[in-house]
Amino acid sequence: MILISPTLDRVTGVLLVALTGVVIAQEWHLLGPAPALLAPLVLVLTALLTLQVAPGRRAFVAVAGVLTLALVWRDPEGWRAVVARAVASAAFIVAFFSALASLRSAAQQAAAIRAGGTFLALQPPGRRYLALTLGGQAFALLLNYGAIALLGSLATAAARDEPDAEIRAHRTRRMLLAIQRGFVASLPWSPMSFAVAISTALIPGTSWGTMLLPGLATMVLLTGVGWGLDTLFKPKLSRPPAPRIPPEGSWALLLPLALLLGLLVLSVLALQLATGFRVTGIVMLVVPLMALGWVALQQREGGPSLPRRVREFVCADLPSFRGEITLLMMAGYIGTVGAPLLAPLIQSSPFHPEDLPTPLVLAGLVWLVPLCGQIGMNPILTVSLIAPSVPSAEMLGVPPVAIVTAITAGWALGGISSPFTATTLLVGNFGGVSARHVGLRWNGSYMAVMLVLLPLWVLLLAWLAG
Repeated sequence: MILISPTLDRVTGVLLVALTGVVIAQEWHLLGPAPALLAPLVLVLTALLTLQVAPGRRAFVAVAGVLTLALVWRDPEGWRAVVARAVASAAFIVAFFSALASLRSAAQQAAAIRAGGTFLALQPPGRRYLALTLGGQAFALLLNYGAIALLGSLATAAARDEPDAEIRAHRTRRMLLAIQRGFVASLPWSPMSFAVAISTALIPGTSWGTMLLPGLATMVLLTGVGWGLDTLFKPKLSRPPAPRIPPEGSWALLLPLALLLGLLVLSVLALQLATGFRVTGIVMLVVPLMALGWVALQQREGGPSLPRRVREFVCADLPSFRGEITLLMMAGYIGTVGAPLLAPLIQSSPFHPEDLPTPLVLAGLVWLVPLCGQIGMNPILTVSLIAPSVPSAEMLGVPPVAIVTAITAGWALGGISSPFTATTLLVGNFGGVSARHVGLRWNGSYMAVMLVLLPLWVLLLAWLAG
């Protein structure tokens, strides 16, 4: 039985905010490396969320419990340290998600953001793909997965105005793919993506600063190939389309979005240079403060009051993500606890990663995340599970940034192809097809090209940086 009530929502929201505050204080060195409140908060929050989520999500909690017992049995002396790391990983993921959700909540209420999204969706075919792909990355910084929900709804609404069913179907598919590919293209470089936050935390010697330029190069590849395929393989229509009416407004509609992103990036960079703290910790502080400031400005323009919006966010908006939060928490926990259980199995098998050629290891990191995604493994779970078994950068003879670039590239491809990720589920819902159809049919040729080009790019980076 699923228990959902306003009281449970309020308690869950308060716990999420409290846990986020503890993690932020820890990131800013205001608390010790292992705050005493962390484990109790995670434990109580997990118990509450388990009461409120569907059986599929509860299965992840059960797996986490079984793996913990297995770890205690296998390593009676060292299990406490591993569980502490797993709890810290789960807490960090919750805090990062909650901080990003605050900006998403503020942005979704802004008329200027919706106006900019509508302008992108109404661009003519010649520049629509690039507009939605590049715009989708900008929106992803503010809205995370909400970027697909917002732009997807605007794109399908614009396509519905087309009277020709054939043209409407092609236009819907092409716009949704541009939005989806734009979102995943932000994963390898954005300081607000889990791909960057998790991979740089797991691979020593890496940070957002060291992998920004390689991540941007990955983004260019993901964007350029998508645009090229969309241009080369335009659908052949049985009859020419009617002349399109130019969209109302101008590119100035995107100015508020550009100003927000500029403020966000400059704030993060300035604080990182001034403090030397991790970018992820800075993001977790800056983003909620920006959200509060934005809501205050909306209040001056006639929007709801700041206290009311904060109360709605804590007591309603944030708890509404209970399913996603449970999945993300357990993915980080299971990956961390499962890694030491997996390592002996790998060592006792004929398969030894350290004996493989370096090019195959790097290429395998690109291929492994989308492959595991086909069987329902979340990228956080996959990366947390396999990263400890990856040979060190010194052993491979490559710079650490090459390993992170390979992981984030694979993470992006997993977001494109896995039928279990939010991106394909959302796009499939808007397009009226299954998530598997989106991942393997709509993105089939794109994936085939990227599974070749991205490993080659990672190998080139390893050679250049090495």
